[in-house]
Amino acid sequence: MTKLINDSLRILREQNGLNQKDIASILNITQPNYSRWETNEKVIPLNKLNHLCNYFHLNMDYLFGLDKKKVMQSDNILDKKLIGHNLKMFRIKNNLTQKDIANFLNTTQSTIWAYENGKTLILTSFVYQLALKYHFSIDKFLDRH
Repeated sequence: MTKLINDSLRILREQNGLNQKDIASILNITQPNYSRWETNEKVIPLNKLNHLCNYFHLNMDYLFGLDKKKVMQSDNILDKKLIGHNLKMFRIKNNLTQKDIANFLNTTQSTIWAYENGKTLILTSFVYQLALKYHFSIDKFLDRH
């Protein structure tokens, strides 16, 4: 994943006059953990990114640089089953197999199966890679309104 989301996290924090400890407190995590996301050492989990977007009323697409529309009007809860269903419908619509998606994301077919069946939440980097390649809105994919 590009440094874009990491830079967006830093810029968002600085624009709001907050330090890393403040954001960590908002997300109920430690400051060193948050720091790893800003420095591109780790990728922010989708549920934490959603929490941050809800807190600042932001579109996720805006943070990823996929849309210029900044403001999201309501708080959103990520539903693993709904997101899994959306992944499956996306895959079918694009005539892709689970193996095709797995190969593109450099993961296993069983991982894609687990996402599609709502067993686990898709990784932030995977959603971003798919959105870039197939030109879709992450907010719509995640059913964020």
